[in-house]
Amino acid sequence: MEVKDLQPKAVFEIFDQITKIPRPSKKEEKIRQYILDFASSHGIDAHADETGNVIMRKGATPGHEDAPTVILQGHMDMVCESDDKSFDFENRPIETIVDGEWVRANGTTLGADNGIGVAAALAIMTDDTLVHGPLEVLVTMDEETGMTGAKNLRKGELKGTILINLDSEDDAEVFVGCAGGIDTVATFNYKRSFAPGDFHYFKMDVRDGLGGHSGGDIHLGRANANKLIARFLFNLMQKHDEVSLSEIDGGNLRNAIPRAAHAVFGVHTSRKEDIRIAFNKYVADIEGEYKGLEVTLKLDLESVDKPEFTIDSDTSRRLIMALYSAPHGVQSWSRDMEGLVETSTNLASVKMAAGDKIVVTTSQRSCVDSRKFDISNQVEALFLLAGAEVEHGDGYPAWTPNLDSPIMKMASDAYEELYGVKPAIKGIHAGLECALFQQNYPELDMVSFGPTLKDVHSPSERMHIPAVERFYQQLCRTLEKVAAEKK
Repeated sequence: MEVKDLQPKAVFEIFDQITKIPRPSKKEEKIRQYILDFASSHGIDAHADETGNVIMRKGATPGHEDAPTVILQGHMDMVCESDDKSFDFENRPIETIVDGEWVRANGTTLGADNGIGVAAALAIMTDDTLVHGPLEVLVTMDEETGMTGAKNLRKGELKGTILINLDSEDDAEVFVGCAGGIDTVATFNYKRSFAPGDFHYFKMDVRDGLGGHSGGDIHLGRANANKLIARFLFNLMQKHDEVSLSEIDGGNLRNAIPRAAHAVFGVHTSRKEDIRIAFNKYVADIEGEYKGLEVTLKLDLESVDKPEFTIDSDTSRRLIMALYSAPHGVQSWSRDMEGLVETSTNLASVKMAAGDKIVVTTSQRSCVDSRKFDISNQVEALFLLAGAEVEHGDGYPAWTPNLDSPIMKMASDAYEELYGVKPAIKGIHAGLECALFQQNYPELDMVSFGPTLKDVHSPSERMHIPAVERFYQQLCRTLEKVAAEKK
């Protein structure tokens, strides 16, 4: 069976089309044009704003013109992660696979985050059997790497008073709050040194970790490939005076837990067997620590040719010590919502850049703004002590829960009426654009729900097919409930 043949058919047909359109963050031209063409072909009013967001509008079912206007909201970009580093996300379509009750991709992220939300919104706009009030659809750009579309949405662009965000990832859960976030980026300047000729050189490779979303999966205790590299190299530097670092690279995206990393380093030829013994012991330790969790994680060590240069020893030592001691993972849990991570930090990527620089990107999240800035400042202090230059991104605020929200109650009741289960009311540790909409549209009554997605932001991303049906029916029933209301 192909994705386009799944139920609900209207949703999956559109989702299938979306997977065939390249849509990396900041390169959304093709998916934007698809949405505009889709609207035009169905006689739906649509335009792109000056930022690149798409806004669509549809009138109410006759007799329901006085109902509140509902905004259905999702984002058009996707996280691009692949087992094959040569996969061209800018030009190649995603290869989807129906695997039992799940849809996944062939070695890449699936892009159900947030392609399925966009598909559901477009399906609603073409459903002439659904009873609804006035509708708007907002599809934002560049959500994954900066929330640029939401940040630059002009005041007055939207007319609705209710917003349903379609970017959540858990069936039978309704979200009413999210964490805020900020990036902290440290840059090390290094000097090139001649690679010693009497050294033996190794490449340490960490790969096939689970990775995952740095918000939604941070509490699962998965391995951080950057931390695994730094830990081994720190131990070597403590025992051997001369460890020559030539290359280091790990992770890709600020909002993904790094699942792969590597480093090229050398030691005096007289120590090479000591290194192999130490590495074998290290692998055994890591396998024991992550037994039953990181079942595909691999750590390898191989001999390589002498590199062209090495990083000066002072910078190498400061870098490795900083990476080893940098915090990663959950820092505190919410006391207001049981099971919700309050504050976390992700040691996201380490990249060697032009101009003899090494750039370390980290991201911090918290549903308490003061804690968000506190942990980002701690990360800054650490890297300043290590001699790096540090800067912060603009960040985004938290979305504060409103437990008296009318749309929350309608969405919850809709699910319970359909399936006999009262959905959990929750906050989410991931960032949602609702927090930014609240700044220019403080009157918005907002809620977020979606189908079950697993391992988003990684090539293991997959979507539960039965949950899509429940999600879409919940959305339809919620809109019917709003249609029965008066402004």
